[in-house]
Amino acid sequence: MKGATIGNIDIAVIIGYILLIVGIGIWAGLKKKKHGDGSSYFLAGGILTWPIIGLALFSTNISTVHLVSLAQEGYINGLAYGAFEWMAIFALVILSFFFAPFYIKSKVTTLPDFLEKRYSYHSRDWLAVLSIISAVFIHIGFTLYTGAIVLEGIFGINNELVSIFGINIEVRFLLIASIAAITALYTIIGGLLAVVLTESIQTIVLLAGSITLTFIGLDYAGGWSEVVNSVEPVKMTVLRSADDPSGLPWYSILLGYPVIGIWYWCADQTIVQRVLGAKSDYHARLGPIFAGFLKLLPVFIFVFPGVICFVLIQNGTIPALKNVNGSDTFSHLITHLLPVGLKGVVAAALLAALMSTVSGALNSMATLFSYDIYKRLKPEINHEKLVRIGRIATFIGMLVAIFWSPLLAHYDSIFQGINTLICYIAPPITAVFLWGILSKKASAYGAKLTLYLGSLFGFIVFIIDWNKNADWLTWLNYDIPFMIMSFYLFILSSVVLLIGSYF
Repeated sequence: MKGATIGNIDIAVIIGYILLIVGIGIWAGLKKKKHGDGSSYFLAGGILTWPIIGLALFSTNISTVHLVSLAQEGYINGLAYGAFEWMAIFALVILSFFFAPFYIKSKVTTLPDFLEKRYSYHSRDWLAVLSIISAVFIHIGFTLYTGAIVLEGIFGINNELVSIFGINIEVRFLLIASIAAITALYTIIGGLLAVVLTESIQTIVLLAGSITLTFIGLDYAGGWSEVVNSVEPVKMTVLRSADDPSGLPWYSILLGYPVIGIWYWCADQTIVQRVLGAKSDYHARLGPIFAGFLKLLPVFIFVFPGVICFVLIQNGTIPALKNVNGSDTFSHLITHLLPVGLKGVVAAALLAALMSTVSGALNSMATLFSYDIYKRLKPEINHEKLVRIGRIATFIGMLVAIFWSPLLAHYDSIFQGINTLICYIAPPITAVFLWGILSKKASAYGAKLTLYLGSLFGFIVFIIDWNKNADWLTWLNYDIPFMIMSFYLFILSSVVLLIGSYF
């Protein structure tokens, strides 16, 4: 049995990795001498090829939220939440065949820009605000929170209070702030080119670390057949019945995932920005297909390790988890299975996942604020100042995310928490993008009404869900699965779009 501590060699590997990534990011930024050109900073000058796009799409998507929360779900519910990963392949195919050609042909810098060309400036402004909110509160907020949790587990840090200049601060908050500062450094300097270059490297490190941990865990458990025979058969299935304790019945996946999947993969600036920076239509379409092939892997290397952890604890190979909700599953496997040195490599993979998602979200947020908000107010602004404004927006957005992240302890499961929030934001956006491409009858007025009312409906449901256990809301007995609620909100948004377009 390997020791449950992390050694000096591991720490050296982690520090070396951080210095390498930050160095590459800064080098990429300084190498691009014409930073006064907004296209170079925000869209990497339109030089991205399909392998880089595919790797960057995968890396931005796979954050610590996936590494930590999918292992957590695997430990608690088996492979049920692997359905999210395989359903993503269909969304990426839709991006490749339907959305990417429209975006490249329109020659847009941002998705709100595309929405203005399809509908009106009202839709553009509203989507820009929603996209910035989702980047800060969903992509960056959850990633920083899970990053802090996993570092606590690896280094054996308790989330206690420490006094700095007479002010008591949680250790978790300090970890979040430190991670944020390191990532923001090269993102602010290097722009999208720095982001995609570092993401390509981080994808390789991430996959290598996760695959290594999975195989070592399988070896300790006695192989695939031993794991399968040691758990209930339902834990090895993806589609579940309505009464399954995972709260993810098969029909909620089939109805709800397309709503959040089309938003996330086809209409979210943080993800699609890599496609917008493509060298050509060919690369823009092939990149998502390549990412789709990569999405076959997470069920086996991110969700399945949680099942392995459950088996190893049951047979006494490793001690029980410290957290009852299983949030420390992934870090528990690292510290109890891997030898010194290799722990540092896998910990570096976690940092890779964390930094790639945060840097990608920061860059997209800066692009949205600069092009879709500030440039709209001051159209005469030059490119050099626009880049400066983008960097300031990056810094402010990071500060907001730092203070929001600790509040996410409200959710028992990280993965359910992030998808719950997405289910309240996505429906109206999915409706205006999907029907806007499929039907010429979708009008500017209908889109504006859909975004306004759909966002209001989503916010009301979010408030109800967040406070459903409060005394003043217990009478409502709110218990609708979040994926089904996403489908309901999409239908409601589509009806609003239809009625608004008719009038």
